[in-house]
Amino acid sequence: MILAIDIGNTHTTIGIFNSKKLLGSWRVTSFVTRTEDEFGILIKQFCDEAKISFKKVLQVGISSVVPNLTDIAVKMAHKYFQIDPIVVSSELNLGIKILYDDPKAVGADRLCNAVAGYGKYKGPLIIIDFGTATTYDVISENAEYLGGIIAPGIETASTELHRRAAKLPKIDLKFPARLIGKNTVESMQGGILFGALDSMEAMIRRISKELNDYPTVITTGGFSEIMKKHSTLVNKHEPNLVLDGIRLIVERIEKRSKKSSGKK
Repeated sequence: MILAIDIGNTHTTIGIFNSKKLLGSWRVTSFVTRTEDEFGILIKQFCDEAKISFKKVLQVGISSVVPNLTDIAVKMAHKYFQIDPIVVSSELNLGIKILYDDPKAVGADRLCNAVAGYGKYKGPLIIIDFGTATTYDVISENAEYLGGIIAPGIETASTELHRRAAKLPKIDLKFPARLIGKNTVESMQGGILFGALDSMEAMIRRISKELNDYPTVITTGGFSEIMKKHSTLVNKHEPNLVLDGIRLIVERIEKRSKKSSGKK
């Protein structure tokens, strides 16, 4: 079994795979003060509740955009699983060619999305990840990571409006029944959600025009399902794309390691 850990700026998602099957996944806050013991005990509790054998985990993969938490997750893997984890980076053999000016600058989560997206659907692809930031990653039909776009996330935009404008409340982020709001909450919901939807569809059209092709469009991350429901341009919704990417990368590295050592 493989333990996959996706550490984001706001949330950390933990998943356990048995081969290709995701046995369970959990989402927690990315506390930078969390210790390796707290992290390990938390994962053990999740496994116990899901009746997953903690001791059967043989591989650990980590995707992280928070360096302090990367170190904690690595220490946790050493202490609780006696495993040297695979930390996703552009320096690994990922099976895709990274055409970014500085490959090291591409976030690990974006690399995982690219690997998993191409593994499932080939290319060309546009992968849209709705997290703290909304990211667009573009992969060619030849498994080339071409680059992408980074924009403010939906929840980030909402939080900043509430923080910077004294009279604007914190709102429930859902599409309102109509675009023209009859109150402040509806007006904010329409501006944020329909604004994000229109921005996403405009970006898809612009990227497709630049590629001179019609790529498969995949959404993932917190608001991915609701955005897909409201758009005719999105083809696929993959809520666990980063976790799948971690699994595929771990399997690839382990397979190459065994091959180079002569093991079967």
